[in-house]
Amino acid sequence: MSFFDLKGLLSPLTGLQQFGRKPHTLTHTKETAERYRGLHHNKLDECIGCGNCSTICMNEAIDMIEIAGYEGKDGDSGLRPRVDNGRCCWCALCVDVCPTGSLNLTKDYTYVTDDANSFLWTPGITNPDGDKDISFISDKDTSLTMYKRVPMRELDGMERVKSFAEVVLGYNEEEARKEAQRCISCSLCTEVCPEHMHIPEYINAIARGDDNEAIKIIYDNNPLPEMCGKVCTRRCEDVCAVAIRGEAVAIRWLKGYATDTAKNADMIKEIVNPEIKEANGKKVGIIGAGPSGLTAAYYLALQGFDVTVFESKSHGGGMTFYGIPKYRLPYDSITKQVEYMQKVGVKINFNTKVGTDISFEEIYNNHDAVFIGIGFEIPWTLGMKGEDLEGSLQAVNFLYDINEGKTVDVGKHVVVVGGGNVAIDAARVARRLGAEVDIVYRRRIQDMPADWEEIEGAEQEAVNIIPQGIPIEITEENGRVKTFRYAKSEMIPDPDGGRPKPKLIEGSETDIICDTVIGAIGQEADYSFLNEEFKAKIDINRGRIVTNEYCQTKDNKIFAGGDAVNKTADAISAIADGYNAVKGIMKLLNVK
Repeated sequence: MSFFDLKGLLSPLTGLQQFGRKPHTLTHTKETAERYRGLHHNKLDECIGCGNCSTICMNEAIDMIEIAGYEGKDGDSGLRPRVDNGRCCWCALCVDVCPTGSLNLTKDYTYVTDDANSFLWTPGITNPDGDKDISFISDKDTSLTMYKRVPMRELDGMERVKSFAEVVLGYNEEEARKEAQRCISCSLCTEVCPEHMHIPEYINAIARGDDNEAIKIIYDNNPLPEMCGKVCTRRCEDVCAVAIRGEAVAIRWLKGYATDTAKNADMIKEIVNPEIKEANGKKVGIIGAGPSGLTAAYYLALQGFDVTVFESKSHGGGMTFYGIPKYRLPYDSITKQVEYMQKVGVKINFNTKVGTDISFEEIYNNHDAVFIGIGFEIPWTLGMKGEDLEGSLQAVNFLYDINEGKTVDVGKHVVVVGGGNVAIDAARVARRLGAEVDIVYRRRIQDMPADWEEIEGAEQEAVNIIPQGIPIEITEENGRVKTFRYAKSEMIPDPDGGRPKPKLIEGSETDIICDTVIGAIGQEADYSFLNEEFKAKIDINRGRIVTNEYCQTKDNKIFAGGDAVNKTADAISAIADGYNAVKGIMKLLNVK
């Protein structure tokens, strides 16, 4: 008999020897180590359903499910993690990568049942009291998520007012790779982006060093990405999961990095290599070469349409070209993108004003569909005494003249009235012309609709912001501006929960001696190219054209987008309008 046979024979006898002895295994006493890894718990109200826990789980023990009472919204997918405790190995990687810190492990690990399905736990629902026994948690110091953004290099504030050189210097390759690696690919950014760009996909391409692939992904549904990489309002970053504990991934700057690597239109075409379908015999006329019109023109051209854009000015880009200062968006950047569109078949008739050089009726009759993307170019006036004096300007006209290369003498001291991006742009341009600048805004600084980065940029350039100032009048000397008079306001709470309203404080009037006053309180569209019949057909309500989900007006043949349609007033929303209009035009004309 072998040793192993003998071992098998003696095993039962060995077991009998233990009968009646004190057991080696002790009962559960809950006396576990401080960071013991037991069953999961999730603080459901803090969770945003990013799915990072599910993605990293090597055992595929976590999936994302819908839970009643938790609906999707900006920055929250509405989903919550469910854990299969039969698969879980309690490695806690899911906790380590949770960007909100909502997912934790408890000291509770005892759970026995004959029902295999009951091991599927929805932490926070299955064990609602689990937060009383939390053990393993992550914080900013222990988390595997990188919360600190790679800084963006910029020109110094006092240095940049000496010229119109681009302020943001952009990421180099090393910086871009490092910043891109911070993305956790949750796609919450994609949902909130008006154009639903493939954000995690192109950021991942940058992270792995494939910039050309990133460009291809970007151009799939955005033909003006370099513009967005410099001046987008980046709502995507507002919902970035990483921003809950740290700084949002620099989505805009990463897009700018990738698109900057294609140095000219020929390189863009070579990298993107778009499929251009055969001519389908359909013609589309587009009024305005702004972001919405150019987007519609580009994707229609790829689908085989004969596309002609009618642009009243000498350059494409609309208000992004003529309204945004070149220290934010250089000429070459826009020109490169427009030239690329022309290379894929978009025809642009510059210096062609609809209503003067060609009638709208002619465009309407000679095309199968028409898209209106004219933007808001007519400034609102301040409506105050002295506004017609020499030295009183409108910001839109002022920025247009500067971008056209005209010389504008604003004197030594400028007052800008308003709190939006246009007001900030006008103030920063005036600083570059050598003037001291005050911005007078009727509400508080935190109420200003301008991008916070632009506000900070203005302050760094020594622009003085005077909040809660209500314009009163502009006084004169020899027919030109002498002083700007304003009064201080107090903020009255809105009983309906809206923004507090400014109320003038009697006796608080103050004069600012100045040479120029620039109004920047808003704009509207110029519909003079439409006769009354067409205006009635398409339905213009409160200054904007009414459209459906495909940007189609009540005249089925006419589509519209951009500022003339939506109130968002940013380039990415205009781009989304152009993209949606392409779907509508293809549906109307039965083009597959």
